[in-house]
Amino acid sequence: MSFQFGIRPGDIVAEPEEMDVDAEEADPVVKEEADLGAILDETHVLEVLDQLDRELIALKPVKTRIREIAALLLIDKLRSEVGLASERPSLHMSFTGNPGTGKTTVALKMAEILHRLGYIAEPRVVSVTRDDLVGQYVGHTAPKTKEVLRRAYGGVLFIDEAYYLYKAENERDYGGEAIEILLQVMEAERDKLVVIFAGYKDRMDEFFKSNPGLSSRVAHHIDFPDYDVDELMQIARLMMKNQNYEFGPHAEDTFREYLDRRVLRPRFAHGRSVRNSIDRARLRQANRLFGSGGVLTREELMTITPDDILQSSVFAEDHEPEDDGLVGGVV
Repeated sequence: MSFQFGIRPGDIVAEPEEMDVDAEEADPVVKEEADLGAILDETHVLEVLDQLDRELIALKPVKTRIREIAALLLIDKLRSEVGLASERPSLHMSFTGNPGTGKTTVALKMAEILHRLGYIAEPRVVSVTRDDLVGQYVGHTAPKTKEVLRRAYGGVLFIDEAYYLYKAENERDYGGEAIEILLQVMEAERDKLVVIFAGYKDRMDEFFKSNPGLSSRVAHHIDFPDYDVDELMQIARLMMKNQNYEFGPHAEDTFREYLDRRVLRPRFAHGRSVRNSIDRARLRQANRLFGSGGVLTREELMTITPDDILQSSVFAEDHEPEDDGLVGGVV
């Protein structure tokens, strides 16, 4: 004899009633097609990709890879609509390249794409370095790293000069603890954030060799090539246009000569160096106009002259090169 819990012998137990099951619940209808155009209209992902093309000169391999990632995520959404099972792809990335080659800009656009496709909650990038993650004494690193992760959840965590997290020559270094926490979060909570590691290519290669657990979790390795002088000139023209400035007669040739010299000097930072050099030319132009007195025309207020560029220390062989504010950063 069998007993049900709470039922005494002799009690009459009613048979359970059969429940009507909705046909759709019993056998859900699977869509046979998905509309790519509708998804594109809904997410506006193409707008972000077009912005990337407009705002970044050259970098064709980088733009191609970003489009490929966007295409994968779009197709995954369509697959889910027609009932095709698909795991969330690993989206952690590595951006390698020299300073000023567009890594931060691309990270911001990547965050926008991931947000529009529903892979992160906000189009937000939290940029950090070793100092933000690693403590200086026992018990200090874990709280620092976890606080950074808390701020980054829902967005993208961008770790610049990531190789400084690992110092093999120092057994008492606490960077390894930060790496262990990152490893756990990148695997167990990859639906909460995307991590992008950034730095010089050779050092990043060594970093991943020394930390195979990290390397296995990074699906996309994107290298940012250097700009040549022609591309740097395109960047300069775009920056000038966006700020309502223009090169006066012979000034563009002078600026190209400036770049020919500047790329050979220390601390050259590609796009960042171009931006800083234009800012200094604007400073000299403003000083020149301020000293002229009188009424200034719109054209005068817009025009950068050769002399505004020639005053750069780059043209004085006995002076140090202009400082682009680069203190080890590579974004």
